[in-house]
Amino acid sequence: MKEITMLGTGNAAVHKCYNTCFAIREGREFFLVDAGGGNGILRQLDAAELEFKGLRGMFITHAHTDHILGAVWVVRMMQNVVKKPEHPGLTIWCHDEAAAALRFMCDNLLANGSFGYAGGKIRIVEVRDGDSFDCFGIRFTVFDIFSTKKKQFGFRAEMDGKVLVCLGDEPYNPRCAAYVHDADLLMSEAFCLDADEAKFHAHEKHHSTVREAAALAKSLGAKRLLIYHTEETDLNHRRERYTAEASLEFAGPILVPDDLETVEL
Repeated sequence: MKEITMLGTGNAAVHKCYNTCFAIREGREFFLVDAGGGNGILRQLDAAELEFKGLRGMFITHAHTDHILGAVWVVRMMQNVVKKPEHPGLTIWCHDEAAAALRFMCDNLLANGSFGYAGGKIRIVEVRDGDSFDCFGIRFTVFDIFSTKKKQFGFRAEMDGKVLVCLGDEPYNPRCAAYVHDADLLMSEAFCLDADEAKFHAHEKHHSTVREAAALAKSLGAKRLLIYHTEETDLNHRRERYTAEASLEFAGPILVPDDLETVEL
């Protein structure tokens, strides 16, 4: 049975925890969603006991630094792994803008370039709004979240009879309604508590508050809600405080994981 390990749970500016990214895993094999903002992804994967030889695929939601820079390190580390004749290679799915950004960085920052070595066994596949693909026993359907900033995709993932919906890291747009229904687990950004919005200015940064994320989960009929991409000023009490506010709107199970925490689907 597959599980989710949150490799990072913080927003773009965190330094006490890692930027939001996660692995859908089954034992030591995994599918990676984003990679955070740097080589901290190597530390997080090591702490989660996930080795690169177990990486089966990757999806990049968008080209903001806190989501895509770590992908360069993933490509670098996979260079030697995929050279083994028996290795099937690595496919990275993303939309055209993220693909262009990753190709540029790898071509210019990695000693061996990016995708012209090892028989082309590291591949970027560009996806469009509504496209589907299969990897690691998971059926992914991606969708444009209609970001107010840089182009960004979320996804609906179906596996083991369960539905996981990742909304990306901006407030939900009703134009995505066809993809988000009946989620067993809804993953939603929440920059801060609703009570702290005036302090952190979540709306100004095009993000939601915890209470707004919980109200959304209720309106979409989600069975469980996972909150991520948060501020980090009180990590020791984040779970307690966020859960309390979310429960004002959402009656189902509320997950506020720490970095490296694994949750069941």
